[in-house]
Amino acid sequence: MVMSSAEPTTSDACLVAHGAESVPPERSLVVIYAGETARHLTAFATACGYRTTVVEPDPTRAEAARAWAPEVVSEFAAAGADSGTDVVATDHHRDDLGPQLRAALAGATRWIGVVGNPRHAGPHVAALAALGVGAAQIARVHRPIGLNIGSRTPAEIAVSTLAGLLADRAGQPGGFDFGA
Repeated sequence: MVMSSAEPTTSDACLVAHGAESVPPERSLVVIYAGETARHLTAFATACGYRTTVVEPDPTRAEAARAWAPEVVSEFAAAGADSGTDVVATDHHRDDLGPQLRAALAGATRWIGVVGNPRHAGPHVAALAALGVGAAQIARVHRPIGLNIGSRTPAEIAVSTLAGLLADRAGQPGGFDFGA
């Protein structure tokens, strides 16, 4: 039995939980920068039905990412982002973070976020402002991202990030509050 990509009913969700095949809605994830968090995020997102692309401008890192990423491109414009695309920058220490995010903001992306510790100011804000990006556009970039599960390792950060994206797409708050 194959389930449709429409909103699942309770019985549809139950059938999927018991082995019925589900066809997820079309969704894309562009992961900016290769690394361990990106590797896990790409694997988990692909398993959840996302078309995933890694943007890695560094040729050496891009070559290494080709071992695990379905698609690797050197610039954001080549990622094929559209209004159904979520974008996650997995490294906030890279010198070209501002230009990468500016390119993502210029496109028709659904959601943009940067991994980072909420106790520290996001370096993307100053980087984007220095490039002439307006405050309203900068505010579209989420940081921190993901569900607050106390993640520390790259795999945990990836799980938290993807869970947050899935909850956001479904209009749900995430966590264990399922309502009445």
